[in-house]
Amino acid sequence: MNDLFDISGRVALVTGGSRGIGLMIARGFVEAGAKVYVSSRKASVCDEVAAELSAIGECISLPADLSTEAECRRLADEVIAREDGRLDILINNAGATWGTPLAEFDDAAWDRVLDLNVKGVFHLSRFLQPALAAAGTHEVPARIINIGSVDGLHVPSLETYSYSASKAAVHHMTRVLAAKFAPDHITVNAIAPGPFESKMMAATLDAFGEAIRAQVPMRRIGEPSDMAGAAIFLCSKAGSYVTGAVLPVDGGIIGTL
Repeated sequence: MNDLFDISGRVALVTGGSRGIGLMIARGFVEAGAKVYVSSRKASVCDEVAAELSAIGECISLPADLSTEAECRRLADEVIAREDGRLDILINNAGATWGTPLAEFDDAAWDRVLDLNVKGVFHLSRFLQPALAAAGTHEVPARIINIGSVDGLHVPSLETYSYSASKAAVHHMTRVLAAKFAPDHITVNAIAPGPFESKMMAATLDAFGEAIRAQVPMRRIGEPSDMAGAAIFLCSKAGSYVTGAVLPVDGGIIGTL
């Protein structure tokens, strides 16, 4: 029981790791003793976060724009080169949202979101599959966690058509990849967050924060420890036999629908 939630010494890549949910997970991993690579589109922000977290443990900045297949391959190749072909944990968190009235929801609103939220998750997972397979064993599998959303599990109240569709796609792709990667000793799960304080949610929480809290059965917004704890569970010995699951971390929203 002493090491049930231990991830010390493991190597993780957290995309979108410079803010919001990605930063919550990256910080939790570093504090738990993991070596963490953080990636985000803005190099300066990524570098700042890596420098901040390096005061706690080992954190390295690897900026990338994961909306293109080429950048997914480049990032994967860099991690593989730095870690001698092995990676213990991949957190696919980088994502974008888009809110526009139905009549104005054009191709740009779909392409930007699906390229990053769906295609980016798929390409980075397939390019890093050999490194994850090299690290995973029967006793200690490698892990992939895809960050979905409760908006991919229910009908959202806002007009974020491409975002909610993309997160539903992430949830199902998680199940598909879990079946594909299981023989390689790689688990693939998804976390579906409810409302958390992040840059993506900032405007919504500013405008509707009290109403959102009132709709959450636990009557609060998610905290960093809630997200870090869920990710550590799925990446530790405690989560070794869990794969293909979509875990809502939402204060009870989905359970009451």
